Amino acid sequence: MSEGFKTGYVALIGKPNTGKSTLMNALIGEKISITADRPQTTRHQILGIKTTEDYQCIFVDTPGIHDNNRKAIHRYMNRAATSMLADVDLICVLLEVKKFNADDIKILRRTEEFENVTIVLNKIDQVSKQACLPLMQKIADCAPGREIVPVSALKNQNLDRLEALIIARLPIAVPVFPNDQLTDKSMRFIAAEIIREKLFRSLTQELPYSLTVSIDHYNEESDMTRISATIWVERKSHKGIVIGKNGSLLKKIGTLAREDIQRLIGNKVYLQLWVKLREGWADDEKSLAAFGYSDADQSH
Repeated sequence: MSEGFKTGYVALIGKPNTGKSTLMNALIGEKISITADRPQTTRHQILGIKTTEDYQCIFVDTPGIHDNNRKAIHRYMNRAATSMLADVDLICVLLEVKKFNADDIKILRRTEEFENVTIVLNKIDQVSKQACLPLMQKIADCAPGREIVPVSALKNQNLDRLEALIIARLPIAVPVFPNDQLTDKSMRFIAAEIIREKLFRSLTQELPYSLTVSIDHYNEESDMTRISATIWVERKSHKGIVIGKNGSLLKKIGTLAREDIQRLIGNKVYLQLWVKLREGWADDEKSLAAFGYSDADQSH
């Protein structure tokens, strides 16, 4: 460990689908958070840990902040998105270059009380440099004095500048986690998330939002890891959709998830998936707690 070693927490916040998980994965160099081209893919606070000779940066990936508090799960996600803001060393507010709107301005207003805020303008690969400039001016007018860093998390553009700025903001401190640890989440949790990602990517429209995944068994053997998981749906009609004709969709999801999990743990995986019904789970506090949507999981 070098003299003047730095350690700190960096929150990545923003409205849904601004690329928070993609950015965290890119900065760490490992896929820690699941991603899909859908808002509200992330449902929990997830720590991603990057440790070098000189610093340990603990990124806090969060669910998108949104106004929908209709169901208990939406209220949980909004708490998960903002509960740590007073405790972190830096808040990165992610804005999407093509979709800057009143929701973003609301989030910028929510962070006005904090001094340690940087604005990250993401997805700049989607527009010309000329198109970026008036938007940056508009953002600067909404949040005067804030540094704005334009990046593309997906295409790895300007991330070195963002990383340098983040490191500069970290306080001198000893590391919190072992240097080989990449996240605070268990492999059971990550396996469930990977299965959920494949569901998000394979199913259309609203259905992924009424699904969750629980791990029933996770057994590590010397030459194979055996995992049994249940996909929970809210309605009877959803069951058939998830399973697909002659089990085709469930088989596809299982294959994709197994390949990702194998790559991550470096061991053969035997994955068994079940689909079960629990009506109204997303608006039932007991079910949410049973499926791991608990505020106790959000503290660091």
